[in-house]
Amino acid sequence: MSPRHVLLSAALAASLLAAVPGSGAAAETDYTIKVDATKKGASIDDTMYGVFFEDINRAADGGLYAELVQNRSFEYDKADNASYHGMTSWAPQSGTLDVVDDSGRMNERNRRYLKLGLPAGVINSGYNSGIAVQEGQRYDFSVWARTDQGSGVPLTAAITDPAGNPLGDPVKVQVKGDGWTRYTGTVRAKKATTTGRLLVTGGGTGTLRLDMISLMPQDTFKGHGLRRDLAEKIAALKPGFVRFPGGCLVNTGSHYGYDAPDYERRRSYQWKDTIGPVEQRATNSNFWGYNQSYGLGYYEYFQFSEDVGAMPLPVVPALVTGCGQNRATNDPALLQRHIQDTLDLIEFANGPADSTWGRKRAEMGHPKPFKLTHLGVGNEENLPDEFFARFTEFRKAINAKYPDITVVSNSGPDDTGGTFDRLWQLNKQAGVKMVDEHYYNSPNWFLENNNRYDSYDRNGPKVFLGEYASLDNKFFNALSEAAFMTGLERNADVVKLASYAPLLANEDYVQWRPDMIWFNNHASWGSASYETQKLFMNNVGDQVVPSTASATPSTQGPITGAIGLSTWATAASYDDVRVTSAAGQQLFSDDFSGTDAQWTRTGPGAWNVVNGAYVQSDAAAENTLVTAGSRDWRDYTLNLKATKQAGREGFLVAFGVQDTGNYYWWNLGGWNNTQSAVEKAVAGGKSTLMSNGTSIDTGRTYDVRIDVRGRQVTLFLDGQKWGEFTDDSRVEPFRQVVTRDNATGELIVKVVNAQDNAARTNIDLGMPVASTARVTVLQGRPDDVNTEFAQPIRPRTTQISVRTSFSHTFPPNSITVFRVKDRSRK
Repeated sequence: MSPRHVLLSAALAASLLAAVPGSGAAAETDYTIKVDATKKGASIDDTMYGVFFEDINRAADGGLYAELVQNRSFEYDKADNASYHGMTSWAPQSGTLDVVDDSGRMNERNRRYLKLGLPAGVINSGYNSGIAVQEGQRYDFSVWARTDQGSGVPLTAAITDPAGNPLGDPVKVQVKGDGWTRYTGTVRAKKATTTGRLLVTGGGTGTLRLDMISLMPQDTFKGHGLRRDLAEKIAALKPGFVRFPGGCLVNTGSHYGYDAPDYERRRSYQWKDTIGPVEQRATNSNFWGYNQSYGLGYYEYFQFSEDVGAMPLPVVPALVTGCGQNRATNDPALLQRHIQDTLDLIEFANGPADSTWGRKRAEMGHPKPFKLTHLGVGNEENLPDEFFARFTEFRKAINAKYPDITVVSNSGPDDTGGTFDRLWQLNKQAGVKMVDEHYYNSPNWFLENNNRYDSYDRNGPKVFLGEYASLDNKFFNALSEAAFMTGLERNADVVKLASYAPLLANEDYVQWRPDMIWFNNHASWGSASYETQKLFMNNVGDQVVPSTASATPSTQGPITGAIGLSTWATAASYDDVRVTSAAGQQLFSDDFSGTDAQWTRTGPGAWNVVNGAYVQSDAAAENTLVTAGSRDWRDYTLNLKATKQAGREGFLVAFGVQDTGNYYWWNLGGWNNTQSAVEKAVAGGKSTLMSNGTSIDTGRTYDVRIDVRGRQVTLFLDGQKWGEFTDDSRVEPFRQVVTRDNATGELIVKVVNAQDNAARTNIDLGMPVASTARVTVLQGRPDDVNTEFAQPIRPRTTQISVRTSFSHTFPPNSITVFRVKDRSRK
């Protein structure tokens, strides 16, 4: 996923309601749905819907990985986060303590340890509000320790409250010898708490060295070390696949390996670092701003996929960084090493237990293969030709040795634009089997693009929609996603895999919103999008049954709105701003010979009139929008001069501005000055309408012209036509798809009504059916949000009477799934 890809607004759902028909819950709109039972649509694979796990928002450590101790091996570092140090999440209780990196370390990959001058003690505060334990549950304590005292020293571990009062009987062991040895014990919690602490103390005199201090609940998902409630929520989705480990983790940072001691902490995720005994695994600086321990590594990902009945789909680095870094590593030997690592990964997953890497898997406890069939190379690369050259080498080597493996390519970080077009061209020309598309867009975009895949080449590469989401966690966002998903199913011959992203978010460590499942140290809850995904994923069907539905009456006026100027991590100046009507009448003019009184500031930034120009001088500020003019302007031409002074990007020129969340802007030199695009913001959620590779030179003055005529926009840069588009996509809030479940003999009818109006609908199923149907409904207000304490968006299941042809009124803002027995089949 791309870190600078979205702009959110608290007014998302409320603003979008104006974009779809609706005047209140009392109103009704008439529709028809007609099913053509004589025809067959696309077959739907069992793997159609899955999940994408990335260690973002503390999804792994402090999340799905059940370890309760934070920074258990004292490896936190400023390279991970400027606030980190070796004792992060630890506090001294007594004695002298020091985090040491010397020849006394446990091994080359676990380099730091805690040295205590006895008697001494240390306290760990865990994640969120503390270490959460449940009354009566058992927790396994372990530690690697050594001492210079020949007779040994006593070590005690206790779970306490913040005041130091014990919450269970402590673990007591005697540490003997000056070699690293693992000591274990179990604590049974006598009280429940969400603010617990782990107190570890050493008695006697001399020196005690500690590393890998761990506290794990015994009650984990299938006994495999994963937090039960989170794993169970994922399993309840019945995912067809699990994509892992990223995301931006895969293709950012250095692609060189762990070469102690001078290794790069900011490394791409490399699978061999993450297997074997946990105390021998490396740690890494996580792209999202914290440390990742690799306690949850490739073996655990494969095992989890198996435990939830899903196909594993790992992604490996392609030696071209994405996610805003956009660098290609030119090192043939390193490329060959990564290709060999990928071949070794396939052997680790599928090889016999007596093969080199299959033996490693067997030694970890899984002699049988993991049945790997798909593997992705790269993630959101924005250098298409550089990426594809390297991808081709991976693919050639994999196909030569493992021809049955589907090697998945990608199409960059967005749903359209120059990178997208070029990568699709390269993928088609090379006959790639599957292409991974990613996009995060406004609800409007999802309501407008239900037919996105209708026109895709049926003989070209298949689509893996590996990351998508509407830009908030409100129910209206979930409704728009559901409407879009009906189009995914209808095009299941092209879209073979799809996964919402991201999957998990710890509410106290959030880098990205929205997210499917939220949690803290003691509770978890599914978002409205989780409930939507679960409803679809549990009611997929095996084959599409062709059907049609009537459309919602709609009128669409011209683009109207004021103008705006903005920057993003860039200092820039603007001058000679003029707006004229199509008839040549001057609507606005500012040459900045006076003040900036005509402009309204809406965000950060340092805007000042300087030497007859309007200058935004803060090169770090983002989204510095200032606006001028009337929201009623239509059919006008905007002219201005723009100059980049310093910073990462170019400049942004807005038009059709209604407010700070609803506008268009021409983003020149965006995405770290790698491309330019026209973006449309609806209630703060942006989608790209067109883009190309234009970059902006520092110190050069550009002439910018934008012609707005009706819903057509033409853009000129330095007098040359840069591009044009017509924004005439219709928002359609009423969508449906019909599939057949071969095992049960049922028709599955999914209907999305993403508007305030009820949808009174005549349904013709076109075949004899049973007299009753099971109906499951998600319904609520557009701005409803599920939280820890209230989940207004939950499924409700009932039985209703049905016939071959019948009428049904779908509630406003609802998702409805009928399961009805097809009596035409014996």
